[in-house]
Amino acid sequence: MRLRNLLVAIAIALAATTAARATEKIIIAEPVHGTGYLPLYVGIHKGFFSDEGLDVSAVTMLAAGAHRNATLTKQSWGFIGGPEHNAFVKAKGGELRTVVNIVNRGNIYLVARKGLTPPAPGELASFLRGKTIATGPFGTTPNSITRYVLVSLGLNPQADVVLQEIAPGNELAALQSKQADIGATTEPFLTQGIKRGIWDEPFYNVPRELGPYAYSTINIREESIRTEPETVRKFVKAMRKALLFTLSNKDEALAVAKQEFPTMNLEDLTATIDRSIADHMWSEDGMVTPEAWATAQKVVRTANILKEDVAYDSIINMSFMKELTQ
Repeated sequence: MRLRNLLVAIAIALAATTAARATEKIIIAEPVHGTGYLPLYVGIHKGFFSDEGLDVSAVTMLAAGAHRNATLTKQSWGFIGGPEHNAFVKAKGGELRTVVNIVNRGNIYLVARKGLTPPAPGELASFLRGKTIATGPFGTTPNSITRYVLVSLGLNPQADVVLQEIAPGNELAALQSKQADIGATTEPFLTQGIKRGIWDEPFYNVPRELGPYAYSTINIREESIRTEPETVRKFVKAMRKALLFTLSNKDEALAVAKQEFPTMNLEDLTATIDRSIADHMWSEDGMVTPEAWATAQKVVRTANILKEDVAYDSIINMSFMKELTQ
């Protein structure tokens, strides 16, 4: 009996060791902890990644470009951000690839501090002229979108406005203290600013104005596709499940959001999620279309951050997604 019990104990220990070895640790670097990335958090909390043998965690890296650099230096397996980062890296000889889409709209809203009257139709350019605009650091997508909107209106970002380039979320303090007049913001900061009386509803809705836009994708080293394709396949499969679950199970997605953002009250979180759904923020299938990249590229080219056009296939790999959708 003792021998039998010993053998059973050994078998259990070996099984546990094998299971532990089968679990691959995956770190995804994020530039900010925001509700726009909710499908990623849903995938973690609801077990879609663990079902594939992946132990996925998100690590926030606020410094400009830090999330991208973490992937390049192998501190993280991948990062969440626009595919334009892959284009920036390619221009310097690096190779990154987008493998799945998450945020398929330009997740930025322009708001005016309380006391400023929002512009009437056709008066947006004159309204923005001479204003101080709080936006993200140079090279980040919020900054690029801000510059794109200004140029599209015939304004010079260097001469006609003052760009206050600050970390995400700091636009709340900038507008509240009147150090800035306009904020380029995103959720959950948008709803927080409304609830705190810092600004009203946005006067410019980028998701609606620009349409499909490869804004926040999962990007990995190209070598990962060559050396560990099965890991990539598992991650993409789980991420797609998380996207579909988020869009079809609002209450459960909201419960995950509450865990990730415990200081936000339920009313604010609900408003945030409702806005994201209404503005078609999240990709419905995980695919990045050539059109969505064309919009993203147009923004960074207009902002003069990307100097040359970069081909879709040279920075985006949808082969794993296509396996799931065909």
